[in-house]
Amino acid sequence: MRRFRSLPLRSRLALLVAAAVAFAVAAVSVTCWFIVQRKLYDEIDDDLRTTLRMPVSAASVETLINNCTQTPKSQTRPNGFGPRPKSMYYEVVDTDGTACVFDDSLGLVKVTDSDKKVAGESASGDGIIRNGTDSEGNSVRVLTAPLIVSQGLPGTRSAVEGYALVIGSPLKNTETTLNDLALLLLLVGGIGVVGAGAAGLWVARAGLRPVDELTEAVEHVARTEDLTIRIPVHEESDDEIARLSRSFNSMTASLATSREVQQQLIADAGHELRTPLTSLRTNIELLTRSEEIGRPIPPADRKALLASVTAQMTELAALIGDLQTLSRSDAGHPADRVEVVALQDTVEAALRRARLRGPELTITADLEPWYVRAEPSALERAIVNILDNAVKFSPGGGTIDVRLKDGELTVRDHGPGIPTDELPHVFDRFWRSPDARALPGSGLGLSIVARTVQQSGGEVSLRPADGGGTIAVVRLPGAPTAPPEMP
Repeated sequence: MRRFRSLPLRSRLALLVAAAVAFAVAAVSVTCWFIVQRKLYDEIDDDLRTTLRMPVSAASVETLINNCTQTPKSQTRPNGFGPRPKSMYYEVVDTDGTACVFDDSLGLVKVTDSDKKVAGESASGDGIIRNGTDSEGNSVRVLTAPLIVSQGLPGTRSAVEGYALVIGSPLKNTETTLNDLALLLLLVGGIGVVGAGAAGLWVARAGLRPVDELTEAVEHVARTEDLTIRIPVHEESDDEIARLSRSFNSMTASLATSREVQQQLIADAGHELRTPLTSLRTNIELLTRSEEIGRPIPPADRKALLASVTAQMTELAALIGDLQTLSRSDAGHPADRVEVVALQDTVEAALRRARLRGPELTITADLEPWYVRAEPSALERAIVNILDNAVKFSPGGGTIDVRLKDGELTVRDHGPGIPTDELPHVFDRFWRSPDARALPGSGLGLSIVARTVQQSGGEVSLRPADGGGTIAVVRLPGAPTAPPEMP
């Protein structure tokens, strides 16, 4: 079994096909042989019964028995036995097993206990049929029946007590026919099995060719990390191989996209990190050089440098935090971190933080109860990011309107708004409007919002507001009442 499993798949398929065909051929051949054997034996049995029904005169039987009793040897057939096939054996057997033959040209059929039993029965009947042998050891089909003789009058027959008539037919020709048939079936079956094995191997090779292509593609990807390779698939094909090929193509396409996104993220992160790191390095070098040459920096300039270092470190910390949030979002939500959240309470918490960041702004809120399933901290962070954008772009003394109704959260500011051509890019990572690049931020806030809302089963969009400004809309599936499991 272990050696079989170590064979290539196509070899195993060919062997299995050959084995199945061999079993079928063997079953058909054996069945055919037995059917032919039964048919041939039935024909012999019919001949024996036809011969048994031929009349036998009582006088001829009496003469045969008297001669056999006096001199138990083969006798010449008496005239009263009529014409019978010369290829058959004829014997009269008594209860002791003594056999008297009508014609010794074929030899003597060996008497068995069943023949003696029939000789002891006085009733008439068709007798019993068995396989036996003659005195030379040749196979014989034997019919033994009570000895019935005619009494001279038409239709008058009677049984001779103590004697049975034995009729035999040689089986040499029948056995030769059956042996030839067995040899023919064996040869045809062997050719069929070999042909089935070859056909199975060909079919396996043809059927597994897509699997070979898939294997080569996987090995190529493992060796070169080239995710652009695709396996050709016929559009109309929908079998298992085609589905496997499509799944492989989809997997490599997804991996390629994931790699591109990862590389883009690394490139964008490197670009965003370069600016604060360069500023930090410059400021720290100035402070270090001042200490080395012994020329102190004026207090006002030193204070400005330290404030710049602090601001750059804060920006770095915020950027790293955003990257960590995005990486956790990309990995998906662990099931144990998702729970039922009262969205109105989360928005209230985010509003408190937004009012601290924009004390000069007027933030109005109209919140109706709505309960969703989400990660609480991630959902609050997403809402805070939306409110931060509204605070950032609102003019001094402006108003921000926040409304939650039927699971739809809208945040409207009265800032400069977003140009229509920039709307498709607002949720891209590190994308920042040219007008906003002078403001603090990493360009990851709205990306975090989009990823969090999508993982909660909702959707988010931005659109220009009538009269100026921007409206952010977040829709989350949920219910106005808390489910039973919520405390």
